[in-house]
Amino acid sequence: MKTAELLSIVLNALVMGVFWGPWVALTRSLATFEPSVFLAIGRRLNLNLAPLMTVLMPVALLSTVPTLVLSYGDHPTTFATTLAGAALFAVALVVTVAVEVPIAVQIKTWSTDTMPEDWQRLRDRWASVHVIRVLAGVIGLGLLVFGAICGP
Repeated sequence: MKTAELLSIVLNALVMGVFWGPWVALTRSLATFEPSVFLAIGRRLNLNLAPLMTVLMPVALLSTVPTLVLSYGDHPTTFATTLAGAALFAVALVVTVAVEVPIAVQIKTWSTDTMPEDWQRLRDRWASVHVIRVLAGVIGLGLLVFGAICGP
């Protein structure tokens, strides 16, 4: 079970790191960027992260299943914290697919000349919803680690 827990922690830590890093480095400053800078950063982030996260997020979430199966019934703390952590990463995945990706797809089509008048509203929505992913990732990872430490 420890190998399954370790794999799940490492994969979900990578996901959480991708949420945390841009939030610390960029998201809190997005409102200060000129439109051309905002577009350049948005496109680069999308080009760099979309292919990786399309695979990593579902794989990381699925990596919790072996721990859930192995801990069910015999190790209630590990099971409960792993389930809660997985649920938070599932929330992050749903937020990503339902809100963040559609906004990123729109931004990808813009130029400084074709940006909609309400582009700041979409930028701010992306940034505010991204906080949900950051919190879900940090708390979810904490729960996975707690379950591994407190389990047998």
